[in-house]
Amino acid sequence: MVVGVCWSNLHLSPPVLCFPVQLSFAATTPVLADKKKYPNFFRTVPSDNAVNPAVVKFLNSYKWSRVGTLTQDVQRFSEVRNDLTNELEKADIQIADTESFSNDPCVNVKKLKDNDVRIIIGQFDENLASKVFCCAYNLNMFGNRYQWIIPGWYQRSWWEQANSTNCTTKKLLTAMEGYIAVDFEPLSAKQVKGISGRTPREYEMEYSKVLRQKGVEPSKYHGFAYDGIWVIAKTLTRVMDLLKQKESQDMYQNFTVDDREVGKMVLDVMNETNFYGVTGQVMFRNGERMGTIKFTQFQEGKEVKVGEYNAIADVLDLINNTVRFQGVEPPKDRTIVRLQRRNINVPLYSILSVITILGMLMAGAFLFFNIKNRNHRLIKMSSPYMNNLIILGGMLSYSSIFLFGLDGALVSEKEFEALCTVRTWILIVGYTTAFGAMFAKTWRVHAIFKNVKMKKKIIKDQKLLIIVGGMLLIDLCILICWQIVDPLKRTVEEYNLEADPQGRDIAIRPFLEHCENTHMTIWLGIVYAYKGLLMLFGCFLAWETRNVSIPALNDSKYIGMSVYNVGIMCIIGAAVSFLTRDQPNVQFCIVALVIIFCSTITLCLVFVPKFITMRTNPDAATQNRRLKFNTNQKKEDSKTSTSVTSVNQANTSRLDGLQTDNHRLRMKITELDKELEEVTMQLQDTPEKTPYIKQNHYGEVNNILSIRNFTEVKEGEKSILKNHLEQKPQAQWGSMDPSRINRGPLEDINSPEHIQRRLSLQLPILHHAYLPSIGGVDASCTSPTASPGSSPRHRHMPPSYRVMVSGL
Repeated sequence: MVVGVCWSNLHLSPPVLCFPVQLSFAATTPVLADKKKYPNFFRTVPSDNAVNPAVVKFLNSYKWSRVGTLTQDVQRFSEVRNDLTNELEKADIQIADTESFSNDPCVNVKKLKDNDVRIIIGQFDENLASKVFCCAYNLNMFGNRYQWIIPGWYQRSWWEQANSTNCTTKKLLTAMEGYIAVDFEPLSAKQVKGISGRTPREYEMEYSKVLRQKGVEPSKYHGFAYDGIWVIAKTLTRVMDLLKQKESQDMYQNFTVDDREVGKMVLDVMNETNFYGVTGQVMFRNGERMGTIKFTQFQEGKEVKVGEYNAIADVLDLINNTVRFQGVEPPKDRTIVRLQRRNINVPLYSILSVITILGMLMAGAFLFFNIKNRNHRLIKMSSPYMNNLIILGGMLSYSSIFLFGLDGALVSEKEFEALCTVRTWILIVGYTTAFGAMFAKTWRVHAIFKNVKMKKKIIKDQKLLIIVGGMLLIDLCILICWQIVDPLKRTVEEYNLEADPQGRDIAIRPFLEHCENTHMTIWLGIVYAYKGLLMLFGCFLAWETRNVSIPALNDSKYIGMSVYNVGIMCIIGAAVSFLTRDQPNVQFCIVALVIIFCSTITLCLVFVPKFITMRTNPDAATQNRRLKFNTNQKKEDSKTSTSVTSVNQANTSRLDGLQTDNHRLRMKITELDKELEEVTMQLQDTPEKTPYIKQNHYGEVNNILSIRNFTEVKEGEKSILKNHLEQKPQAQWGSMDPSRINRGPLEDINSPEHIQRRLSLQLPILHHAYLPSIGGVDASCTSPTASPGSSPRHRHMPPSYRVMVSGL
């Protein structure tokens, strides 16, 4: 519609066209809003861009601050999308993704889903709208988690007429359910009489009547055309009034106006237009109609009006309880991610804490037992000071379990960061204290009994304390350097999103707190290397002394078993703990059980046998003071079995035990003397046959009967035992009566054959029964029927060794 305003000059003829003004009632394209190109263009219908402020207002009403756009690659829609982008930026609404398509929108729809876009603003015609919703159905982008906002100027039942997809109408309706359509309001909803004297409803009834009479189809723009006629009429009327007023003011002069002046007057009047028509309040801003935008929602197969936006007042009015979302609440503009800490289960922490407390009470009981009985021989021989260190290390290890179970759910971030350092120090120091004491005691046993060439070996507790102190000093150096150079800090590790177990429209992102630093691998490598080498060496010492049975060092075997257990469990625990790093409950359970198992087994192996011995046989420590060991040498004489059968004692309190053994041995010597006397008497009954006895048998008898001292008391104390048979048997055998040699052959019992037979049977038996009892060869070394080459005089006997263990 073009309005030409002309005015006839009184002195000129014919009339001249003054100024053209364009007014449209149906052109909605945003291109015409460019005033540089179309400065004289007006329209009574709102532009397509007029819906953008309304959309932004609608988004703000539901607090949606993150959207995505899906635009058909056409200039009309692209212009709307560009203007919408500016409006969204002004409103501080994030555009998560912008997609455009020409024919197939499925790829772009999937991108929107991948970018977690929940609120989708579409700009496309009805022909492609069916494809879009078909793709949305296939990608499950509908329902209570998504909200579609599309143009509202589609034809009725457009999904049936424009369905060119492989989706059925039912599927399309399912995907379309709940979408919001935005378009201008063709007629005002307020029933107020306007400039024409009619209400919008009265006008619509009259318009419908005329359509029926003429038999033509209705147009959605008829109300804007009607109001446009009134705009022209009012503009012309107002311009004419202004010209008449100006002419009356200049009645004595010739009144003339040029085209530019008239055109300016028309534009000013058009911009000042303000009246209430059938489409609502008619007003222009820079030539654009400030109209009313309506919002409709697709509900159960039809569009229902849910609200309207007044552009003049910039107010959105939603009709109460008309907007229906498919969920209990409006969709979220994004997946709500709730961080969920993977913390230690409270019941698990409680159970392990109770077990730990019981372990610490047990350790305290052992400490009390060890201190109370520290002067008892049984406890004193097992180094009570080293036992105290083992208990202290065990209690420190126990206490670290409480710290490992604390996480961010129970303490603050700063406290958690401090716990990272404290629990590391306590565990390392506790491990070194307990394991170092066991290692030192095992090393002492190995040092004494593996080097049999040493005449004397004195290893006091002070030396063992120095060893443990050296290990702790190395630990402190490592820990201090670690703390100064690269301290442990709290770090958060986030994991992949997980669905809400309660089915809510949220996603769970688990996170886990760790104690880490920049060079964590290097520091752990240093600690593991040092502890690993110490553990391997401790296991080696335990293996080397596995066959040593030492009543004087009465817990050496149990210490070796403890070293084995600690070494194996620490290796297993460290490996499993590393593999279960993302499972805090499993990791804490494994670490706690390893600490509890190692500490408990160690304390029980060291102290329970002592406790049982003192309860059942308190004097057992004074009844047997002999030091025994049986170990296989790995040198050239590996087949030779060495038996240590005596031990020198350092104080007079041990003399009582030796005197008891001495008395027992003397009684046994007396019994053997009687047997030898009987044999001697039998031999003396046949003196005439003695020349038939071979000389070597007399040598064997002499060797058997020449027994030296076999027990000594340390450092010049008097000998406990002396050889009771050193002279007597030899005199008996050397002083045979020569008159007995010439006996008659009638006495068969004293014949040389019988004597030789008796000696061949009796002497080896006496050899085995007698010599081991007084410190000779072991009874298992020679059989009664052994050859002369295996007799004691043919065997190399090692010298006697004295071993003194002090401070035990």
